[in-house]
Amino acid sequence: MAKLMKRVRLPAIALFLVLSTFPAFAIDPPYQRQMERLAEIMGSLYFLQPLCSAGTEDWRAQMADLIALDEPDEDRRQRLAGAFNSGYTAYSRFHRACTPAAREALTRLLVEAERTARDIHTRFAE
Repeated sequence: MAKLMKRVRLPAIALFLVLSTFPAFAIDPPYQRQMERLAEIMGSLYFLQPLCSAGTEDWRAQMADLIALDEPDEDRRQRLAGAFNSGYTAYSRFHRACTPAAREALTRLLVEAERTARDIHTRFAE
């Protein structure tokens, strides 16, 4: 029995020593996935809106304000910025002019952005 305890204890101690050398990782808030999706949508809107001359909203500035209000750690900030950039890049690959498909995407993204922002606010705002 003592031999078994020793075999279990040694790996546990080794694991503890290894893990203690790494920095602690912050736990994401429960709304992180929705925030990343909202960031992706805002990046897409940042590309599509000027392409279709559909308003003057500065989605990049809105994203910067959203990040500032959320006060994320550096890892989360990078993921939010990456999601924004991914949304921009995804639409810039396929749309060079304002086509009916681009207008439809713009309309759908605006609806989804509003719904997602409202859901985050309703469920998680203080």
